[in-house]
Amino acid sequence: MGDCWRWCHHTCVCCLSEEEKKSIAVDKEIQRILKQQKKKETKEVKILLLGAGESGKTTFIRQMRIIHGQGFSEEDRKGFAKCIFQNIFTAIKAMTGAMIMLKIPYANRDNELYAQFLQDVNTVQVTQLEPRYVDAIRRLWADPGIRVCYSRRCEYQLLDSTEYYMSNLDRIARQDYIPTEQDVLRVRFPTTGIHDYSFTIKNVTLRIVDVGGQKSERRKWIHCFENVTSLIFLASLSEYDQVLEERETINRMKESLALFYTTIHSPWFHSTSIILFLNKTDILADKIQTSDLNKYFPSFTGRRQSPDDAQDFILKEYEQKAINREKKEERKALYPHFTCATDTNNIRRVFNDIKDTVLLKSLRDYGII
Repeated sequence: MGDCWRWCHHTCVCCLSEEEKKSIAVDKEIQRILKQQKKKETKEVKILLLGAGESGKTTFIRQMRIIHGQGFSEEDRKGFAKCIFQNIFTAIKAMTGAMIMLKIPYANRDNELYAQFLQDVNTVQVTQLEPRYVDAIRRLWADPGIRVCYSRRCEYQLLDSTEYYMSNLDRIARQDYIPTEQDVLRVRFPTTGIHDYSFTIKNVTLRIVDVGGQKSERRKWIHCFENVTSLIFLASLSEYDQVLEERETINRMKESLALFYTTIHSPWFHSTSIILFLNKTDILADKIQTSDLNKYFPSFTGRRQSPDDAQDFILKEYEQKAINREKKEERKALYPHFTCATDTNNIRRVFNDIKDTVLLKSLRDYGII
């Protein structure tokens, strides 16, 4: 009976004193605030990361890990060593193969033997850079014929990081080699499937969904589109003179522009913020000196060797895709940025900018702040 009275006393307002009523009201308000705060703290912003193959999506994710995550420990970086060695073999074999295809002679005829020696190595089984491999690679990279072949790299498939790794070959070949963050940022292996990465910034979890960029991977994208607050589309500025690895009759930049159009005008992204990263400014600046943009995009009328003019032209090409062909009055709002995904300071600055503008707007629209 006593227990029943106590239960009634605490649950029936009529049995409570004014002070007890006030105390319960305050307690409920505190519980409400705590619940709301917990909901806010666990709120998630989903960002979809899209782009054609080799646009730099994986490098961007690694930068986010360096800037907003836990970075790469020494053990983490050691884990990339084998892949870096294999990238070096992939690059030298691509160049020596192209020497034959392009009929470029070696300045030193002995290097034909070194080229054949490396071609016979199974790249997948490479786990370290043996001295005999390093000597052969060094001799080949120093050959003027290989340098001519490298200057014609738009005519075959070659890793963007080739010159970087070749220039650092002696350091990478050391017995005590531990990859640096820059080595890790430049290593290349295709993203297959879908990968989620989460970073917490000021009690808000940014969940970045990275999907494969190759054509064969795109059919897996569709279920990732739900509840996306922002879309980051990465496009390579330097691919204007290159063709797809999967279909060598298709220009990479034209394919990227077509993918950008179909993506941003999809009903899935009707109210999604579209952030455009025009990536690889460093490679464009180097390439534009010897590869004429006008040859591949005749509408380009800017200065032939000007990286700035090339960037402006390519940006306008993407901005044109913001206009809906079927409904001319509809134009998607874009937030474009020029980026160099291997430059941590550049990515930090750009991401801070979009965090303070586009993502802030998304947080407000979704009632997170």
